[in-house]
Amino acid sequence: MPTSTSASRTTVCPTEPLLFADLGRRQVLADFSGGYLSSDGGALLLRQVDASLGLTARLAQAFTDARDQSYCDHSLRELLTQRLLAEALGYDNLNDHATLRLDPLLAVACNKREPLGADRRQAATAAPAVALAAPATLQRLEQGHRPDDRYHKIHPAPQQIEATLLTMGVRCLDKHAREIVLDFDAMGHLVHGLQEGGHFNAYYDGYILSPLYVFAGAVPLWAALRPGDADAGFDGVIAALEAIVPVLRQRCKKARIIVRGDSAFAREATMAWCEKHGVYYCFGLAPNARLLAQIPETLAAARARRCLTGAQSARAFKEFDYQTLNSWSRVRRVIAKAEVMAAGDNPRFIVTNLPARGFRGEDRSRFTAAPLYENFYCARGDMENVLKQQVLDLPGDRMSAHDLKGNQLRLWLATLAYLLLERLRNVYLRGTELARATVGTIRRRLLKVAAAVRVSVRRVTVQLSSAFPLQGLFRQVARRLGAEAVPGAP
Repeated sequence: MPTSTSASRTTVCPTEPLLFADLGRRQVLADFSGGYLSSDGGALLLRQVDASLGLTARLAQAFTDARDQSYCDHSLRELLTQRLLAEALGYDNLNDHATLRLDPLLAVACNKREPLGADRRQAATAAPAVALAAPATLQRLEQGHRPDDRYHKIHPAPQQIEATLLTMGVRCLDKHAREIVLDFDAMGHLVHGLQEGGHFNAYYDGYILSPLYVFAGAVPLWAALRPGDADAGFDGVIAALEAIVPVLRQRCKKARIIVRGDSAFAREATMAWCEKHGVYYCFGLAPNARLLAQIPETLAAARARRCLTGAQSARAFKEFDYQTLNSWSRVRRVIAKAEVMAAGDNPRFIVTNLPARGFRGEDRSRFTAAPLYENFYCARGDMENVLKQQVLDLPGDRMSAHDLKGNQLRLWLATLAYLLLERLRNVYLRGTELARATVGTIRRRLLKVAAAVRVSVRRVTVQLSSAFPLQGLFRQVARRLGAEAVPGAP
């Protein structure tokens, strides 16, 4: 590497090539003349998904923009698109945008008319190919809930953002569906400072915030951030039901609605609300002495079955009517799973208002004791796998804003980014090898593809890597999204 060296400093000429170890008789040289390159060629697919869903257009309506547009390089929708697509592509830190703003392909995905930033007000003095917003601009977007701050002129309307997530999620459901299951669950997102609402939780061994999620299958409908000391199965649950159920019934007029959750959600207020409004429920029920007193014979039968078969575990089921001494307003249907394992007895209970005889014209055995527990209630574990994707593959647990409102906005943005990826998977990857992949796998295998970007007066040409192993799948998805094949092109 040619250098000019003195006692105090070393100067490297950036235009001269770098010389690496020889490859046999060949020299290995490298320089920075490759043009504008991106590692996220799949951003083009996400752009099409967003256009089909209308997500960022709808989300932009949930903000007010008081900026003088004659001084703005980035529209509100462009800022939101940049933020959402970056999260979907795996960039969960605002500081990432210091370099992402140089990516012309991301600029194309954000619908910037000039992907190299030629139309910016200070384009003559700015660095080349800077078309997107800097981290500071996006930070002002996220902190716009401070109405008295003169520096934050984009203000979110929380109720409208909440309604946007709900409306866009419900639109993804089949309007002819006969049954919709709403899975409720809470999580604990660790905080690492003095964030507003953070409280210590022994289960997570740290200070947390406690969001409430509601999913219909893999589609998110609700993501409400709560303080860490919130009652996980009660705070905000009725409010979520009151918001979700009418919108669902407007979309899916013939569908029965079933609410499902673990024992934290088996509260009198929640069950009474469901019974009053014609909604079915199936909740776990925490064991107590009175419940356990109902199943000694059932446990004995399971124990005998295990001895006879030599299996590691055996289970038997019992159904009975039950009412608490004080908290419940009525008798309800309870199902007990009496399981005997090598480690000991493992009794479990659920409470439901689903009819044991099922529904006319359907499988009448579906909601009998054993199938209801094993096939229906235990299926709620699929939602936990979805929530793991929120944490492992998206920044759903990045609670690094100081106040609760700022972290709520981040939670909504992460959930909406997941919705984009879920639509890509459920609609456009249906029937392919990635149809059941996690969003992290989809990102790694389909969206992370090297691309060279060339911008001319008449076109933007994106040259994807010739060595990309999923070229056929990429073409298939692109055509499903409306991309047309150019006649005569390879």
